[in-house]
Amino acid sequence: MRLSFHGADRDVTGSCHLVECAGRRFLIDCGLYQGSRALADENAGDFGFDPASVDFVLLTHAHLDHCGRLPLLTKRGFRGEIIATVATGELARLVMLDVARLQEEEHSSTHRPRHGTDNKPGEPLFTVADALECLKAFKRSARYGEAIDLAPGTHATFVDAGHILGSASILLEPEEAGRTLRVLFSGDLGNAADPLLLAPGPPPRADVVVVETTYGDRPHKPMDASIDELYGAISDTLSRGGNVIIPTFALERAQELLFVLRQGIEKDRLMASMQVFLDSPMAISATEIFARHLESLQPEAAQLFRQDRDPLALPGLHFTRERAESVALNNVRGGAIIMAGAGMATGGRVRHHLKHNIWREECSVLFVGFAAKGTLARQIIDGQNPVHILGEDIPVRAKIHTINGFSAHADQAELLKWHEHTGAARTFLTHGEADAMRAFASRLGKKDVQMPALNQSFDL
Repeated sequence: MRLSFHGADRDVTGSCHLVECAGRRFLIDCGLYQGSRALADENAGDFGFDPASVDFVLLTHAHLDHCGRLPLLTKRGFRGEIIATVATGELARLVMLDVARLQEEEHSSTHRPRHGTDNKPGEPLFTVADALECLKAFKRSARYGEAIDLAPGTHATFVDAGHILGSASILLEPEEAGRTLRVLFSGDLGNAADPLLLAPGPPPRADVVVVETTYGDRPHKPMDASIDELYGAISDTLSRGGNVIIPTFALERAQELLFVLRQGIEKDRLMASMQVFLDSPMAISATEIFARHLESLQPEAAQLFRQDRDPLALPGLHFTRERAESVALNNVRGGAIIMAGAGMATGGRVRHHLKHNIWREECSVLFVGFAAKGTLARQIIDGQNPVHILGEDIPVRAKIHTINGFSAHADQAELLKWHEHTGAARTFLTHGEADAMRAFASRLGKKDVQMPALNQSFDL
């Protein structure tokens, strides 16, 4: 048995881990690199293994940095089966088709032939056709707590990770030469204080654990205090006549914020007359999926759905799917909350909203999630001024708020509690920056702890 690491190694994106056992290969996640990585080179590079040799992909959840390279895996020869929860399958379809469309658009515009030449458009990383072909591999769905047979003597069990809708930690139990090993992959673990999703389920016991460490070095601000800060920042900005720009992850964060904003209006903490724009086609579609998966929601939200009272609906909420509707928001000078992706401002519509608002003193920018090094979000948070947006250097005059209590990741204390529950004798740390990993490793004491490098492999 061998375990090798091919993404999110001393980094927070591109999760991809491979288990080899008894002539079979099991891949856990296959995500895109984001942020400070040179995307064209890193994402288009060699996987570190032969895609055609992979028998199964076990997908923890539908975030881009966990599922985004699955179409490329298929394009390069993967013909096995992808297994995920039903909700993850639905959300992954949105994510993969969206990024494929963006790839095609980007390469079409970047490599548009000049007048009088015969230059041909460059090839995107993968196309919509590749994404559709990849979706054919989703043949079985996992249910939390029920073992799925993968091969003789080998099965996998998905456990609710509480990170986004459908997310899971995965226990893989491969067998070779009469020996079975329990290998647990945390995926991304959720914040137990999330007001919308259920907290992560207790992990099973394991011999080996691969655990994320995004917040392995720090605690989160309490959720109640974070909500108070959110309401205060919004009220102050709107009273100044400005706009609130919130770079928002389309899956879970956008829906959580809508839920909290709705509560704020009901409790008279926010004005019912305020205008809220969800400017993200993917987030709009993902919001519609939530109503089909009440089993993953906190009781209050689930009950409202059952009563046909949408807990994500607001009096002044506007969905802007079309590009023209998004462009029209540039004319909104004040009184609006604009939520748009990407959450780390690495691309998407939010960059246009930042360009038109971040230089205005009456406006505010609210960051409510993790921002990796090298991303525009991290540059703004770290105080860089001016910042380079869409080809221009823009001065930062808006008020900048960082509210980390809304993180969809477990903090250090929650990660330690989760790890202790597994009883694992051997631990591999992934999906975290080096400082966070070292801090978390120090809290684990003298246990067998590794921080694997890219493409490093280990005998199990």
